[in-house]
Amino acid sequence: MSLLLAQEAGGLGGTAIILIVIGVIVAILVFLAIGTYNKLVQLRNRYKNAYSQIDVQLKRRYDLIPNLVETVKGYMSHERETLEAVIQARNAAVSASNQVAANPGDPDSMKRLGAAEADLGSVSASTGVLGRLFALSEAYPDLKANTNMLSLQEELTSTENKVAFSRQAYNDAVMSYNTAREVFPAVIFAGMFGFGPAQFFEIESPKEREAPRVSFS
Repeated sequence: MSLLLAQEAGGLGGTAIILIVIGVIVAILVFLAIGTYNKLVQLRNRYKNAYSQIDVQLKRRYDLIPNLVETVKGYMSHERETLEAVIQARNAAVSASNQVAANPGDPDSMKRLGAAEADLGSVSASTGVLGRLFALSEAYPDLKANTNMLSLQEELTSTENKVAFSRQAYNDAVMSYNTAREVFPAVIFAGMFGFGPAQFFEIESPKEREAPRVSFS
């Protein structure tokens, strides 16, 4: 009888040890999940806040462009096609920007914004339709001397520089977030918690997006 009781006690002791081990493992997994979730939330909020700084500057630039068109069209009325292209590119960029503002980091929305910004272009880098507009304005001495034109050009250049600075901060924050979600143990929990990858804000040159032409002639 005593031997049987000892065997039963040993069996119960073994079961208790197994349950304790399972409980410790579960507790470790819970703590890992909580820690990972909190860290990813912090990093996601960081890149979203970084994008909000870009959004402020983009809105400022979009507001300046109609004033620019109104200023130059009195001097460049026969350049109607270019002026219309500027407004169309500006409106497309506004639409893309609004989509991103609703969900910063979304891959599809960020790519559309990057493409729209590339088409709109930059005053300081002389790219896109804005660059073409300022290149054409060089042929109009009176326009070049217009104080409103000079002021708008200076404001646009300053705003574009701020966008570039804020874009670098955003991309750095996205890099930190993406790296954090891809390493162990976050890689186990990120998908479960809905932490998808965030997209960088990249602006490609329109020429870079053209398919290369191959000729053997």
